[in-house]
Amino acid sequence: MQEIELKFLVPESRLKSLMRQTHVKSSQVTQLAAHYYDTPDQQLAQAGIGLRIRKEGDTWVQTIKAGGDGIAARLEHNAVLDNEQVQAMLDNNELMPDLAVYQDTPVAAALADFKLKKLAKNLTRLYVTDVERTTRLLTESNEDEADNCIEMAYDQGEIIHGTDDSLRKAIQEIEFELVSGDLDFLFTTAKTWCKRYKLCLSTVTKAENGSLLINGQNHSPAVNANLSQLQIDKDSSAPTFIRVVVHNCLLQILPNSSAIVAGSIDDDHILQLRIGIDRLRTALKAFADFSDEINPEWLPILKQTATLLSDYYQLAYINAQIEPGLQACGAPAVDWTTDIENIKITPINTLQANDFQITLLELIAFTMSDPSIEPQTDQLARDKLTKVLSKQYKKCLKTNKKSAEVSDEINDTELVSDDIEVNTDIDDNDHTESELLNQLRDLRYISEFSTPLLSKKKAKKKTKHWLKRLIKAQKALEQLNDDNQHQQFYELKSKTDANALYGAGWFTAILTDDQSHIDARLAKFADSSTFW
Repeated sequence: MQEIELKFLVPESRLKSLMRQTHVKSSQVTQLAAHYYDTPDQQLAQAGIGLRIRKEGDTWVQTIKAGGDGIAARLEHNAVLDNEQVQAMLDNNELMPDLAVYQDTPVAAALADFKLKKLAKNLTRLYVTDVERTTRLLTESNEDEADNCIEMAYDQGEIIHGTDDSLRKAIQEIEFELVSGDLDFLFTTAKTWCKRYKLCLSTVTKAENGSLLINGQNHSPAVNANLSQLQIDKDSSAPTFIRVVVHNCLLQILPNSSAIVAGSIDDDHILQLRIGIDRLRTALKAFADFSDEINPEWLPILKQTATLLSDYYQLAYINAQIEPGLQACGAPAVDWTTDIENIKITPINTLQANDFQITLLELIAFTMSDPSIEPQTDQLARDKLTKVLSKQYKKCLKTNKKSAEVSDEINDTELVSDDIEVNTDIDDNDHTESELLNQLRDLRYISEFSTPLLSKKKAKKKTKHWLKRLIKAQKALEQLNDDNQHQQFYELKSKTDANALYGAGWFTAILTDDQSHIDARLAKFADSSTFW
C-alpha cells in the first residue's frame, strides 16, 4: 500500500491555536509506543527504509516504510501481530520483527538488495518513540466519486535512545494523510492550514530523527544535487519531462529546507538549498512552455528566497571560512558576529514565510499531477530541448564576446596618459561578467537536465567533455564573482574596523592578479562543439 502524506513542523507561537483545532469532540487520542529496528550500521536507514513494531492503542502492528512514487508518497506495509506473543517477547526482552511477512508483497522489491535471513540476524532495536497522537478526519463530499477524506494527525512526544534512555529528542509535528478522494483535496487542505498556522514542511521522518539521535547529530548532512535520480525516458512528453526535472530539484531543496526550519544554521544547508532553488528557477524559466500548469507566481517568490539566503550565506561564509584563512596568513582579526546578528531576515525566517511554504506545496502537487491530461502531452521533450539549448548557448557566446570587448577597451585605456580623463567602463565589465556567469550557470543546469534525452551512447564522451569545459568556465567566473563580493564586504567593513583593510587589500590583489585564467577557460568553452 502507498500512503500519501504531508508532514509539517509546528511553530511554538501557533501551537495553542492549532491545538484547539486538533482537539475537537470528534478527534481521537492514541498512545503510540514504537520500537525501531535496523542493523548496527543502519543499512535500512541508508536504503531509505524504516522498520518498527508499534503499539497503537491496544493493538501491536509491525510496519515497514520505503520510498514511494512521488515526494509525498511512501510505500507502507502493516501487519497486525498477536498481542500475547508480543507481550511474551517483551517480557523476555526478545521483541523482534518478522521479515518473512514481506514475501510476495509490494514491499519485497524494497528489500530485494538484502538477504532477509542474514538481515534478520543482524537487526537490533536502536531507539523507541513515546508519542501521543491526536487524529481527526477532514472530509468533503464528492458527488461523482468517493468522498474526499484526510486524516490529520498531531504527534507530540519524544524519541528515546535504545540503550541510553537519558538521550531523548522531542517530537512535535502534524501530518495530513490522504485516506480517499482527490489528491487536490490534500494539497488544498494543507495550504489552508499552512497559511493559518504558519506550518513548515518537513521531510524528516521519525526514523531519520531516531538515527540522528543515536548518531549524536541534530540534523542530517546537507543534500547535494543528485543527477542519477533524474530518471527520464527518452520518449517522455514535454509535460512529463518538466515534472521529473522539478521533482529532481525538490529532492535537493526539501531536505535542506527541512533542516533549516528545524533550527540548522549550517552553511552547507543554506548553500545547497540556494543551489537547489537556482536549479529550479532555471528549469521553470527555460521550460516554461513545456506545461500549462506552471504558475508564473512561483518564480518571483523563489528569486526572493534565494536572494535572502545569499545575503546571509555570504556573511556567514566570510566569518566561518574566509576570516580564519586570512588570520592564518597573518591578518588581524575582524569580528563579523554583530554584522550577522544585525541581518533582519535569517534563513529560518526566510523559509517560514507563508509564500515560500505554499510555493513548495504547489510544486510538490505539480510533480504528482497527471501530465497526460495536458494539451502538450503529444509533444516529445527532446524535440523542444535542442531549441532551448541552442538559444541559451547563443546568449552565452554573445555575452562572452561583449565581455571580451569591454575588457579590451579597459586594457587600452590603461595605456593612455594619466593626465587625460578616461572612462574605463569597469562597472560595465562587472555587470557583463555577472550576466555571463548567470547565463553559463543556466546553460549548465539546462544541459544536465537535457543530457538523459539528447546524449547518444556513442557521444557520451563528447557530452562529458563539453560539460566539463562549461563547468570550468562557470566556476572560474563564480570564483571571480565571490572574490569581488568578499572584497566589497571587507572594503565596507574597513570604514568601521581598520583591521578589515588587510582583507580588502588581499582580495583587491587577487582580483587584479590573473584575468588570463578566466579568459582561457572561456575560450576553451567557446571553442567546444556542442553535444546536441
